[in-house]
Amino acid sequence: MFDVDSIRRDFPILQRRVHGKPLVWLDSAATAQKPRAVIDRVSRFYEHENSNIHRGTHTLAEEACDAYEGARAKVATFMGAASPEIVFVRGTTEGINLLASILSESLLKPGDEILLTQAEHHANIVPWQFAARKTSAVIRVAPVDDNGEIILEEYGRLLGPRTKVVSFTHISNVLGTVNPVREMSAMARREGAIVVIDGAQGIPHRQVDVKAIGCDFYVFSGHKLFAPGGIGAVYGRKEMWERLPPWQGGGNMVQHVTFERSTFAPPPKRFEAGTPAVAAAAGLGTAIDYLNGIGLAAIEQYETALLEYALEGIRSIPGVRLVGAPRERGGVISFVMDRIPDPVVAEKLDAEGIALRAGTHCALPVLTRFGLDSSVRPSFAFYNTRAEADALTGALHRISRGR
Repeated sequence: MFDVDSIRRDFPILQRRVHGKPLVWLDSAATAQKPRAVIDRVSRFYEHENSNIHRGTHTLAEEACDAYEGARAKVATFMGAASPEIVFVRGTTEGINLLASILSESLLKPGDEILLTQAEHHANIVPWQFAARKTSAVIRVAPVDDNGEIILEEYGRLLGPRTKVVSFTHISNVLGTVNPVREMSAMARREGAIVVIDGAQGIPHRQVDVKAIGCDFYVFSGHKLFAPGGIGAVYGRKEMWERLPPWQGGGNMVQHVTFERSTFAPPPKRFEAGTPAVAAAAGLGTAIDYLNGIGLAAIEQYETALLEYALEGIRSIPGVRLVGAPRERGGVISFVMDRIPDPVVAEKLDAEGIALRAGTHCALPVLTRFGLDSSVRPSFAFYNTRAEADALTGALHRISRGR
């Protein structure tokens, strides 16, 4: 049995009231709420272990280092990787910028191609534009169909000997489309391209095994995985990290420094210049422990049923247009209401204690594909309930009648 009521008691913020109404948090795609275990872990770090790492020899430094490296090991196991293959960053955006910057220096040349898709978040578009501008590489874009799914025939047609990097999302943050990441990775790798996956929306909703997926890099944010903000991770195949130069310079990523030259530490330290977010990393490790305690398969099964239930309710509302209809959906529903601006819908829902997102969702190209410049986006997690889906549907019916 999936005991959602028990799970909800683990999240203090879900007991809040907003405008006198119980909080209905349907904005987990923007950031997920944190269980008490994670909150307590961060607090405990600052109360008992706070120290810089990898430099000190005193007890607190050793304890802080154990917390940080222990979190790295947990992330690796969670993704089916080895610990040295995990580089900590601030989040998905920084992770993709790291890769785009390094690959623009070490791989891309004029005329090379970077293949993206129409479904990408701006964080998986703009860094590659920077890289293309720096190297005179060319960006190609694979289209999505009317359901919001990648047209694999077109994706395959765009792959070729000039394709050096392919970067795509695991789950669309606008449509909820779950992309066939194994098949897309295999197709790109056959052409010799490096495969980068934006897993910001993927890893909170699907069990991720990077070796089975076959990608070169997989990037995610801790704050969407029920962990603190300011921490994320980039998985990279060991042989990839070893051949890449550093990204930023400073402490912790060097072996020896003179004014004439520096030598650099092996991965992952080579890519982690400066003082890292140690407390947030400890919190990320605890979030992974918490998710493993519930069971990832149980979470996926519960969320899939909840999304389908919510979709049935939203479809019943006059004047609502759903954006996309993917065969497999994770976490997200997008819609617009006839003659009611998206911000107005969100404001009216907020008055009833329902928190969700209205706007471009930092993914304007895919909305443009559907003839829109914004949408309303409720996003769900395993702590949401059918009663909350009913609250959303009921509020939307009232908004529809009042238009």
